[in-house]
Amino acid sequence: MKVEPAASVQGAIAVPGNKGTSQRAVLLGALTDGESEIRGFGRSADTESAISVVRQLGAEVDGEGETVRVRGVGLHGVREPDEPLDCGNAGTVLRLASGILAGQEGRFVLTGDESLSRRPHERVAEPLREMGARVETTEGGAPVLIEGGRLQPIRYELPVASAQVKSAVLFAGLFAEGGATTVVERVPTRDHSERLLRELGVKAARRGADVSVQPVERIAPFRLDVAGDFSSAAPFILAATLLHGSELLVEGVNVNPLRTGFLDVLERMGAHVAVFNRRTVSGEPVADLEVRPAQLQATAVRVGEVPGLIDELPLFALAAGMARGESVVRGARELRAKETDRIETVTNALRALGVRITPGDDGFGVRGVPTRPKGGGVVDARGDHRIAMLGAIAGLVSREGARIEGIESVAVSFPGFFDLLDSVTQR
Repeated sequence: MKVEPAASVQGAIAVPGNKGTSQRAVLLGALTDGESEIRGFGRSADTESAISVVRQLGAEVDGEGETVRVRGVGLHGVREPDEPLDCGNAGTVLRLASGILAGQEGRFVLTGDESLSRRPHERVAEPLREMGARVETTEGGAPVLIEGGRLQPIRYELPVASAQVKSAVLFAGLFAEGGATTVVERVPTRDHSERLLRELGVKAARRGADVSVQPVERIAPFRLDVAGDFSSAAPFILAATLLHGSELLVEGVNVNPLRTGFLDVLERMGAHVAVFNRRTVSGEPVADLEVRPAQLQATAVRVGEVPGLIDELPLFALAAGMARGESVVRGARELRAKETDRIETVTNALRALGVRITPGDDGFGVRGVPTRPKGGGVVDARGDHRIAMLGAIAGLVSREGARIEGIESVAVSFPGFFDLLDSVTQR
């Protein structure tokens, strides 16, 4: 697919519901003893994987569009499936489901596509074993075998900053007998799980670096509204920032401060993003964003900032390429454990379009030039939805556009991405 250069982006948009919250809501809805309703559900391949998994475990799921209803099987009513649980490309589904299944009686095998199978799953298996479950990975990856049962609470310090590992342990803690399960995180990570658990009446709390959850006897059915996914909004925010004459309104976006590190960094670079109409929706902070173009200045992304914009670091690399000065990212080794090695794929994608980027062991450096990159090259997404969207925005802001290979990968998180982008693009 060829993405031609754009003059500006104009208009008002709404992006799909937060992917992580949608997945978590389906998984926890399967553990209720009644019917739950999820409104604003973000439809994508990853969220459909959550639906598929809970159906295999015995839950009933129906509804079309942005409304999904889940009839749960109860806290301990999960059935042992006949086939492996296929999580597709969804690391959140595999890891969080592992936490739930560790507390169930039975034998469960979780698998996924080639990309998911290569990702490191021992990081989840280790704490679940400490809690009393039998967990086996396949050379550290998937398939993952879980034989659950009676769990004991633990205090577990995360060796790497990972909201997925934290959430898996907290979900397992719902079944632990005898007290609170605590995760210690030196660097705060996304707290969608804790917020959702509290919204459902579960005792989940943070004290300093400690995040704890108390075991429960049941989870009551719930109604939940899911706000727009910030990571889905981020490409549009960047396009409006980089293209002169742009004026973009993004409505109803989740602005959880542990997710919006990209906004913080862009504003430090000189971006003009107004955040207004702030409100709380189902326990999450939500706002509207107005974006206008700006000339950016280089910056350094600090180690402690990385978890808050881990999914947006590819977009930051493009922003840095059009900023004045030299930018750097360090402490982002986790990029190498995503759908692709994103240090490598981002470097290859942006170099093909004329951006001066140099990879490092745990990040990258970018020598910015405050003008449009040449473009004209080919961006191979290599099955990574974030790289496909990066390539599209890079094509828009370049002088000669870009050809994107593997555009179908955007369906993992945002199937309507290209249609929505086309609707606001002015040429």
